[in-house]
Amino acid sequence: MSSGTTTLADALEALVAVAEQAGLDETAARAEGEALAATVAERSRGAFVAWAEETGRTVSAEEFMLAAKRGNRFRAGPTPTMGGLALQKSEHAPAYARALGEVALAATLLGEPGPEAVGTATMATAAQLAEAPRTLSGPPSGTMPGAFDLPARQPVPGLGDEVLDQVRRAGEQVRQQLEAMRLGSSSPLGREDHPATTPSPSTTEASGSGVQTQSAEPETPAPEAPKEEEPTKTVEELLAELDALIGLKNVKAEIHRQAAVLRVEGLRKKAGLETPTITRHLVFNGNPGTGKTTVARLVAGIYRALGLLSKGQLVEVDRSELVAGYLGQTAQKTAEVVRSAEGGVLFIDEAYALSGDQYGKEAIDTLVKEMEDKRDDLVVIVAGYPLPMAIFISENPGLESRFRTTIDFADYTDEELASIFSLMAEGADYDAGEPVLTRLREILAEQQRGPSFGNARFVRNLLEAAIGHHAWRLRDVAEPNLEQLRTLDADDLVVDPNDPAGPGAAEPVPELVDIEPVDLEPVDIEPDDTTAQEES
Repeated sequence: MSSGTTTLADALEALVAVAEQAGLDETAARAEGEALAATVAERSRGAFVAWAEETGRTVSAEEFMLAAKRGNRFRAGPTPTMGGLALQKSEHAPAYARALGEVALAATLLGEPGPEAVGTATMATAAQLAEAPRTLSGPPSGTMPGAFDLPARQPVPGLGDEVLDQVRRAGEQVRQQLEAMRLGSSSPLGREDHPATTPSPSTTEASGSGVQTQSAEPETPAPEAPKEEEPTKTVEELLAELDALIGLKNVKAEIHRQAAVLRVEGLRKKAGLETPTITRHLVFNGNPGTGKTTVARLVAGIYRALGLLSKGQLVEVDRSELVAGYLGQTAQKTAEVVRSAEGGVLFIDEAYALSGDQYGKEAIDTLVKEMEDKRDDLVVIVAGYPLPMAIFISENPGLESRFRTTIDFADYTDEELASIFSLMAEGADYDAGEPVLTRLREILAEQQRGPSFGNARFVRNLLEAAIGHHAWRLRDVAEPNLEQLRTLDADDLVVDPNDPAGPGAAEPVPELVDIEPVDLEPVDIEPDDTTAQEES
């Protein structure tokens, strides 16, 4: 591997260094990076062992899969920290987005090579970089030339230039991993063979992290003039983002109505008028992939812009992140999650899973109490399938009195899903022409539309798989041109019949060990008297 390869351990340290520089929670940043890496490498054989080694965690497949589940939401949207930086229009947003992209890229090295990790890393990188496209400039820190780089390449406008750099390096890593396997290397990912990329000069030294500062500046630089804090996104900007989403006509109308009502409520309070208490907590009913999380993120920003929330971050959790293994611990765990969401929106996906046992009841009771204690600076959105959610809300009087507004998210039509696919591809700077969209419509027409159908999640998984196949096709092309790097083929869209979520089929990865059968001569063993007696 070239000296331009960054290991996951080094990428995580660089991410923490950026978080420290931005004054962010370093522990939370590392946890985001670890979760993102796990979800990128989730389907790479043997990845959990390498992930544990690089993160310093116990070698545990269960811990790896839990991290991957948490990181799965970062494939389609920003991490909480990245979302907060983008909402504040922070000058640190580009650096943090790049650092997350480096983590995703480094995760493609974990385990055996395969196209799935490349596709997931590409889409996850695009999701993070998309939060700060106007401020991105220049190549990612530590970018080194590789087999997928183009001499004198013309920059691709927007975030596409960054994403293509990620894809090139991922392709180069896959190529070299395969070469290492062909040469019989027992450890193609060893640190000695793959030193980390030199950190960029802007990277500061993190305490105990080993990330060194490289700067020609004196030890005591002249103090900089204080910078004016950039304004956060306005209500108009956020509602425009909402309106730009495909479909969701009823959802958009309801959010507009909520924003108008809450705006007037705020103005009346400011004028000293009596106002009825309006419940801000929401129930989102809908099947998977219908845009619930995306809308929840916009709602968090809208509520902050209206002055109803102090921060406007979105914290997304499910049952596993609220419930502990023992009674008594669940209350503490739930309270800690709520504390992290204070000032923003706590989004509980598949909230109905909290019903039915004493652990879930403890989480619900704690949640109700925390909602009351933090009612002035916390909004909770619960989401899930319509019928289970209706039962879940009705079973607890504390919840029923606090969740008065329900918004239904309808399934997308085939044409809406094709448009979503096209936008996703464009966002990652890929060209999905009409042959690709025609093939996509054929795949969609064959899918059964039950409650488990993934909607936008389904087409995102298809796109990730297509990007992986695209990288696999180019692995033997020494210097692909820009058109080759950006153009998807209809043949790249393949559905794995064994995967209902539709991530797409991958070319088979060789088994770690192929054992040839050995013919043994039969041996007759005469039983002794004791054995004969026991058998009789």
